[in-house]
Amino acid sequence: MASKFGMAGGIPERRVRPIWDAVDTRQFKSALKLSTALLSKYPTNPYAIALKALILERMGKPDEALAVCLEAKDRLFSENVSHIDDLTLSTLQIVFQRLDRLDMATCCYEYACGKFPNNLDLMIGLFNCYVREYSFVKQQQTAIKMYKVIGEERFLLWAVCSIQLQVLCGNGDEKLLLLAEGLLKKHTASHSLHEPEGLLVYISILEQQAKYGDALQILSGKLGSLIVIEVDKQRLQGRLLARACDFAAAAEVFEKVLESRPDDWECFLDYLGCLLEDGKRWRGKKNFNHPANYEDSKSRLSDEVFNSRMSKASIFIEKLQAKAIDSFVRCPYLASLEIEKRKRLYLKAQGDKLRDALSDYFCRFGHLACFTNDVEMFVQVLTEDEKKELIEKLNASCESSSTMTTKQLGQLISIFKIQELFGILFTLSIGELETTARNMVKIFCENLPLSRDLDPQENMYGEDLLCLACNVLVQLFWRTRHLGYLLEAIMILEFGLTIRRYNGQFKILLSHLYSHLNSLPLAYEWYKTLEIKNILLETVSHHILPQLLTSPLWCDLSDLLKGYIKFMDDHFKESADLTFLSYRHRNYSKVIEFVQFKEKLEHSHQYLRAMLEAHILQLKQKADSIEEEELVLESLCSGIPLLEFSSEVRLNSLSFNEDTQTRPWWTPTPDDNFLLGSFEGDPSILGDNLFLCQQNQALKMKANARKLIERRSLLPRLIFLSIQSASSLLKENLEVNGSTSDDKNCSELRSLLEKYAGSLGLSFSAAVEEVVGVANGEKTLEARLFLNIVDWMNFTVFLNSWSMSSHEDGLVNVDGKKHHLWHTTDSIIEKSVADKLQYMEPLIKSAGGNLSILIEMITEPLAWHTLIIQSCLRSSLPASKKKKKGGPQDQFTLPISQSIQCSIESLGRTIEAVTEWLREQIDTTEDQCVDVLVALLHKEGCNEGPGQVLYALEALLSCCREQEHNDRISQALRSWNSANVLRNLVTSQKRILSEFHSICESKIKLLQKVKQQI
Repeated sequence: MASKFGMAGGIPERRVRPIWDAVDTRQFKSALKLSTALLSKYPTNPYAIALKALILERMGKPDEALAVCLEAKDRLFSENVSHIDDLTLSTLQIVFQRLDRLDMATCCYEYACGKFPNNLDLMIGLFNCYVREYSFVKQQQTAIKMYKVIGEERFLLWAVCSIQLQVLCGNGDEKLLLLAEGLLKKHTASHSLHEPEGLLVYISILEQQAKYGDALQILSGKLGSLIVIEVDKQRLQGRLLARACDFAAAAEVFEKVLESRPDDWECFLDYLGCLLEDGKRWRGKKNFNHPANYEDSKSRLSDEVFNSRMSKASIFIEKLQAKAIDSFVRCPYLASLEIEKRKRLYLKAQGDKLRDALSDYFCRFGHLACFTNDVEMFVQVLTEDEKKELIEKLNASCESSSTMTTKQLGQLISIFKIQELFGILFTLSIGELETTARNMVKIFCENLPLSRDLDPQENMYGEDLLCLACNVLVQLFWRTRHLGYLLEAIMILEFGLTIRRYNGQFKILLSHLYSHLNSLPLAYEWYKTLEIKNILLETVSHHILPQLLTSPLWCDLSDLLKGYIKFMDDHFKESADLTFLSYRHRNYSKVIEFVQFKEKLEHSHQYLRAMLEAHILQLKQKADSIEEEELVLESLCSGIPLLEFSSEVRLNSLSFNEDTQTRPWWTPTPDDNFLLGSFEGDPSILGDNLFLCQQNQALKMKANARKLIERRSLLPRLIFLSIQSASSLLKENLEVNGSTSDDKNCSELRSLLEKYAGSLGLSFSAAVEEVVGVANGEKTLEARLFLNIVDWMNFTVFLNSWSMSSHEDGLVNVDGKKHHLWHTTDSIIEKSVADKLQYMEPLIKSAGGNLSILIEMITEPLAWHTLIIQSCLRSSLPASKKKKKGGPQDQFTLPISQSIQCSIESLGRTIEAVTEWLREQIDTTEDQCVDVLVALLHKEGCNEGPGQVLYALEALLSCCREQEHNDRISQALRSWNSANVLRNLVTSQKRILSEFHSICESKIKLLQKVKQQI
């Protein structure tokens, strides 16, 4: 870096270079020594001081670095400094940015620009500061100043981009676009435009104002020559014509694009939309996906005109198909499907032509892995009978030969996938499903030799068959509730990963299956092998994060949350660098894109949830000590900042960025798991709709996520206020009516409880009725409370704390009667936990979420309740003077003492019951557990039920000839052992039981300690 500097603030380069060389090689001690020597010669030089600050920050001494930076800043602002160079300021900016004090860097640049108003380097540095602060108005003002001083086109475009950002991402009025248009028009008239991106910015400004005619005029004029690639120019022209409702001209332009780019599917949809005069495709946005609701995409043209336009489209597409007959271009053939689908929807025509087109497409591209995704939107319009006929036609058109080829294998897989998509597999009997799964595994094993020449990281031929077989076996479990089918599903996926370790879909399926079998450590291990990094942390973490949040694996959860939050925070810091880089490289469309992407991530519901859960995890970990808990709450500012997450504005602006398409069919969203319910109703109806309900599930997930974030954001503040309320109850010398601060806390606690109850769907009074009714046996847990039982238990705990300081002596009015909330809280906790334990089978034989709910009950509501008890007891301890006269018993004579003692006894019984169940599970040896699992898979003389697929797999492997495979596959086949899979599963379950048992033991010790204080 030093070679670029020359003289910096009067310091020769030869003195600076060794310092930068030491910093670049991370020899910070040497760099600090050299910096100290430099300061001895130039003690008042701001650049020398800034260098020392940078070195201190790199050494991990942020406080010292900030102090030195402020010293350098003061030197800059002194009257003795006659020259301020950009190098000194940029060095300070680096340090201030890493210390999260961008305001200081901006202040330095503002001062420098005020002192030297026409210095371009300083103004660019100031613009950069405003980019980092996302201060769009100041960006615009600074860019205009630079444009006036220098007159360069790039600075004008910086200003125009800043105006666009004010409108798109800020609070700017759309009238500002008139200013941007005026600036561009004036510059173009006098200097023209010389940058292609400048032309695109100009057109986008006009397009945002719906001035499509003006935009077309500019595009067809001299400036249009700035767009060198003709196809890009035609796409832009076609879009502008379509948005101007000149559909005929737009269709002609899109025809030209398709002739030169026949595989452009979006362009074909634009072309067809123009023929049908469908203005919805271009309304409001520049880019549109295929309409999800086909009825909405119908044309309003007359039948005669519609037929004429469709005929024209068909003739044109046939020409494209003739040109692409020997290539792998798919768009012209997909276009035929789209045309037939539109005819079917608009004219209610028969599906013969659509089925023929689908069959033709299968013959050409049925061997490709993307075939099912390609045709999914077309087959949805077929009737049940037509779907069956299509399957028969595909089977008939499938190539056949004595030796399976890769094309035949691909076609066979596509047929299986289409059957799965249609829900046909849900109509099969148990025996037929077992046969289907067995055949899938058999086909995969028999065709392993096809993959012998592939690289280990390449997809093997037929891998999808194991995923399909897994789906069938999971369906068998859902229908029969026999755990052996899930074990078989795990077996075949583990087998597939033994052969090739790089299949991400296998790992995702295993993560979900192991999670369902309460073997979360194994699930997390497989998830980690996906090596999720960067933005994939935002889109893929949903496969494991929800399960870890309800587990006792707190160290793993902490690592996952820290890694995810660190990436997001780092990205927010670095996104400004990318934005400014786009400015400097004159890629102005990327400027808008980076800012909008950053805003989308900032509003990510998963990011908000992760931040909340990271704080709540700390509270869980320290809940056994009220002193440590209060330190955590102090670091969270008593939970006040987190309340902002529950604001209506924040909740309504949440974004959902998860890639749910990669989730298994049985859990389309993190909130839904079909396996937790029973398989009921007509299987054919269920199967047909199972894959069509994901959109509704996603909408439901978004609504639930908003309510969940609202509740979780209230939790730290509720804990703090509950502790305060409990302390004030027995505070020495408390006034009769309570202190002002206590009244304020009580009022706030009541307000938050009302909000909490609202997120559960009830008013405050109705919520109180529910919990009191359950506690008194008037209502059952299976009613409303069961769906969010842990949230209701939390509500009850905090309600009890509020009642203690609400001047109602711990009683709440319900229907004219008064109910003691200590008893209510104890009863709700004890009944809820007992209800769960009643239905808990041995973990080795059970699947589902009962264990995770039990863990939540112990680590949240029960933990918060013990904190309140600790707070009560702490406030009851005598003052130092009274300790000499008597012990704690002298002070602990209030009526509430009996309630607290009963609570301690109740909580003790509850945790003891859980601990006893855990000991029974842990005391069972691994060998005994493995034997139980083996018994689920192997039944002598039985030709049906679980184990058939595994038996067939082992039989096929025993017949494999090693010479047919390469060394890698042969070695993998020899090393695979189903017994090891079962043992690993048992070991994983033992670990999660042990972790939970440790938590329970710590709670028991805490209660024993508390009991001794009474």
